[in-house]
Amino acid sequence: MRFNQDEKYEIIRLVEESELGVNRTLAELGIAKRTFYNWYKRYLEKGYDGLAPKIRKNGTQWNTIPNQICNEVVELALELPDLSPRELA
Repeated sequence: MRFNQDEKYEIIRLVEESELGVNRTLAELGIAKRTFYNWYKRYLEKGYDGLAPKIRKNGTQWNTIPNQICNEVVELALELPDLSPRELA
């Protein structure tokens, strides 16, 4: 489950103010310690704004095939229908 900026902040406040301790509080909330400490680190470094979701810069994935190359492969596959996918690659 993803938490928004407000929810992350509220969880940090709950853990800081809890009398149960960090481990027990996080266990009762169902949040992994690593996740909490990642949020907490960003909160300490950048404040409330550090809890905002990260936005991808270019919006593409690392393994996306460019459209031009994809079109070339499709054309080749249509020209040579007897080739297997491995042979086309």
